[in-house]
Amino acid sequence: MTPLTWQELENLTDYQLDRVNGVTNSQALLRLFNHSEDEVRVTLYRDYHAWCPYCQKVWLWLEEKQIPYRIKKVTMFCYGEKERWYKEKVPSGMLPALALDDRIITESDDILLALEKEFGALGLEMQHPKVMALRKLERLLFRAWCSWLCYPAMFKAQEENNEKQFKAVVQEVETALQQTSSPYFLDDFSVVDVIFTPYVERMNASLFYYKGYSLREENPYFSRWFDAMETRSTYRGTQSDFHTHAHDLPPQMGGCYENSTEKAKINQKLVDYGDWFALPDVKYPEPANSRQEALYRVLKHKDNIIKVNPEKDKTKFDRALRCALTYMMTEKPCPPPENTYIALRYLRDRISIPRDMSIYAGKRLRSALEFTASLEGDRQPEPLPIRHRRDQNPINFQ
Repeated sequence: MTPLTWQELENLTDYQLDRVNGVTNSQALLRLFNHSEDEVRVTLYRDYHAWCPYCQKVWLWLEEKQIPYRIKKVTMFCYGEKERWYKEKVPSGMLPALALDDRIITESDDILLALEKEFGALGLEMQHPKVMALRKLERLLFRAWCSWLCYPAMFKAQEENNEKQFKAVVQEVETALQQTSSPYFLDDFSVVDVIFTPYVERMNASLFYYKGYSLREENPYFSRWFDAMETRSTYRGTQSDFHTHAHDLPPQMGGCYENSTEKAKINQKLVDYGDWFALPDVKYPEPANSRQEALYRVLKHKDNIIKVNPEKDKTKFDRALRCALTYMMTEKPCPPPENTYIALRYLRDRISIPRDMSIYAGKRLRSALEFTASLEGDRQPEPLPIRHRRDQNPINFQ
């Protein structure tokens, strides 16, 4: 099949997104929730890629409370140089930061406390005894996860002990989730769920990939909690996938260490090469317009996508990319030009969720790129870097 032209592809998507007043989305620079822009008192400084867990926590809180706010995006250390203007505003370079009127606040919990004082609590207050107890439990879970994931085990017994300690804390969290009739940590969604979300999402992805352990599938109350979170458009707009987290975490965490079990190897192959629809990283039904969203986002950035791809023959890659998009939209195989499979897989590996698109749109685009590449060759590109992610420098898309 001959690939569709860019104009023909453009005619296949009518995807639209109200970034300002619509559902939670990663592309917004202003969120009003149908308020006037004159009412905006808050500016959130977060990372370009939506990789920062502490940024996600504040972002989700603002979305749930529907506080009008501006977003200014900053380069995270692992994928580029931090902007001078930001270091002048926040000398530490820490993310997130929040401007509330004329005051700059850092540290995500301090930001939430300040927002709570100004705009009211999300459920119970941050310093309510029930919330404090669950906040401590979240930190305990975080430390147990780090001990298992981020330190190489010198002996098999050490690996087994780290796993045992993590699972013991998971059971404490399961018990906490079991205390209410709701699927959330308290009687209804609250700031506690916001606080747990970022790292539990990353635990779910990283342990599946590096340890062969599925947090969501092996723990019924965590499973129920994830299911409930995915009913919320606020969470869906900030939600990432296993591929993104498995590869954005190593430079952030100082390393992620696999246990080399057969299950981990199977999971790694699934995350890296597909089938991405078989992954337990999302359970809500796929939206009908996921292909249209993926196509819309590629069309918006196609010139830069082609420019930064390592394929030197840009005309050839242009055609290869159109072949993949043609297959994604028509389900008719479209063989790409010779020796473009590495270029297609280079892009496959750099789709970042939710920065680029929502989770199902990302699965559709990854699948189309891999299928089209497989028509031409089986060779895989170099593995993604683990000490940094300068391959994702946002300056290439500015």
